[in-house]
Amino acid sequence: MIGQTLAHYEISELLGKGGMGEVYRARDSKLQRDVAIKILPPNLSDDPERSARFAREARTLASFQHPNVASIYGFEDVDGTRFLVMELVEGEDLAHRLKSGALPIQDAMNIASQIAQGLEDAHEKGIIHRDLKPANVRVTRDGTVKILDFGLARAMTADSVEQDLSNSPTITEGMSRTGVILGTAAYMSPEQARGQELDRRTDIWSFGCVLYELLTGQAPFKGRTVTDVIAEIMKSEPSWDDLPKDTPRHVHTLMWRCLKKDPRERLRDIGEARFYLSTPEPFPTTGRAAVRAAPNGMTKRRAAAIAPLLVVASFGAGWLLRTAPPA
Repeated sequence: MIGQTLAHYEISELLGKGGMGEVYRARDSKLQRDVAIKILPPNLSDDPERSARFAREARTLASFQHPNVASIYGFEDVDGTRFLVMELVEGEDLAHRLKSGALPIQDAMNIASQIAQGLEDAHEKGIIHRDLKPANVRVTRDGTVKILDFGLARAMTADSVEQDLSNSPTITEGMSRTGVILGTAAYMSPEQARGQELDRRTDIWSFGCVLYELLTGQAPFKGRTVTDVIAEIMKSEPSWDDLPKDTPRHVHTLMWRCLKKDPRERLRDIGEARFYLSTPEPFPTTGRAAVRAAPNGMTKRRAAAIAPLLVVASFGAGWLLRTAPPA
């Protein structure tokens, strides 16, 4: 495809390929800007029903714009070749960045906060990502975080085959198909792995996985095969001891709430995560509200410190009631 022209898009470079198709850098000769072209696989193009469904989903996604989400500009069909035209995001994706190990805590919190902002706006518009992972998050040169492939997992598949892992909506560079599946399975929510109906809480689980990896340099659930990974997701807890010792308490709490296996017990809204991450200490630090709102360890310490004072105060009050003259 390199050197060819589709409509008014001049293709110049292969950026990646995977189960979802091939992605190229291209030049839009009409608007004089560089874009990303995602050429869809033949199994989508050859199925009229899936192709029509993809077109509907693509139009919905194209109407959604947010600074932390890579935009979709359009869906084109040129001589039977169907492709998406998307914002070209220059920079490094988190999967490559994490090859060097965990990020500093403040950097991890800043990136996660921007991810949460993009997810929050999309969720409010009824759009779910379904495939959030480090490979689908890119950081530009100026530090702006962009979520890639937003909502395309649903657009790529019909409802009856949404959990077909062999058609994983993943862009990779030089990875085998097995690698593609593993890269997706590691961030699946339990309900997604079971093939159940999904809502915004599946993105919240994946968000918790990404934040954990940013802080530790490794995915919270690992295994040699897809089956191993999914088994770990279903039965095991992440190794919380692997988190840096100076990870703020409220960030611990945030990840714990994101990675609850029962979605009914999970963080209800990703906007809460943005609050956790944008506030140095989201719990009150003085007064009765501090005791009510603080994590258990903090509450117990303060309660232990206050208890002797309450005992003294109660004795003092009793003495005053006994000795005070009548009014």
